[in-house]
Amino acid sequence: MFTYITVGINDLSRAIPFYDAVLGTLGIERREVDDNEAGYAGADDSRCRFWINHPFDGRPATVGNGSMPAFEAETRAAVDAFHAAALAHGGTDEGAPGIRHFHPNFYACYVRDPDGNKLSALCERPE
Repeated sequence: MFTYITVGINDLSRAIPFYDAVLGTLGIERREVDDNEAGYAGADDSRCRFWINHPFDGRPATVGNGSMPAFEAETRAAVDAFHAAALAHGGTDEGAPGIRHFHPNFYACYVRDPDGNKLSALCERPE
């Protein structure tokens, strides 16, 4: 459905270690980087589908209220690792890993990156 998604950041040198660690827990790796952005792709992707970048207009990045990329995790352990990596690399907790009431197999966590962007990892497979 999506070609790519971007998340605005203000300090690329701070954001890259956070995203390398957090997305790495899900098998997503950084494949491109320049002075303004870094692109990430899954093992099966031929292109970067998630980007962190300085806003094109040159103004500071701001958080989108109600915006939240959610990344698919193969296992509940990967959700746990995503959450732990986020907290270890300057992120903040927005909801510890666990089953959410919407669905009996909806195991998710919620974090904020160092710029305040909300992210989620979720596994919908039974344990």
